[in-house]
Amino acid sequence: MKESQDNLYLVREHVLPLVLKKTAEAKEMLKKGKVKTVHEAVQSVGISRGSFYKYRDYIFPFREVSRGKILTISLILEHTAGVLSEVLTAIALSRGNVLTINQGIPLQGVANASISFETERMTADVDALLGKLSAIPGVQKLELIGQS
Repeated sequence: MKESQDNLYLVREHVLPLVLKKTAEAKEMLKKGKVKTVHEAVQSVGISRGSFYKYRDYIFPFREVSRGKILTISLILEHTAGVLSEVLTAIALSRGNVLTINQGIPLQGVANASISFETERMTADVDALLGKLSAIPGVQKLELIGQS
């Protein structure tokens, strides 16, 4: 008999129901040692223990599920010397291992690029790295397009 497999979705935080956000927050408090017990965590965030136990095994920060994975990002870069180099440097400084780089010929002052990199040895959270990459001058757009 074939075992059914749950589908996984990547969802932006602002559309999540409040109970899921609070469950994730309680898990983070426990993980960081800000509270010692589940009771303290749920009391602090304002949810019931039942809700916490119902959802705790089903919600994870993106950085946890992306650890040890290969991510592919798509970028639109200004055609300015050093922009791609800064992106690659930021990935390297966070100990991401770049596997592939594809860059198109610049048209109308911008170039499309895609970069695939491993996250296993990264020292930074993936979401923090993506935010850092988006903030690099000359990066007009960044999208996470794949994860394996």
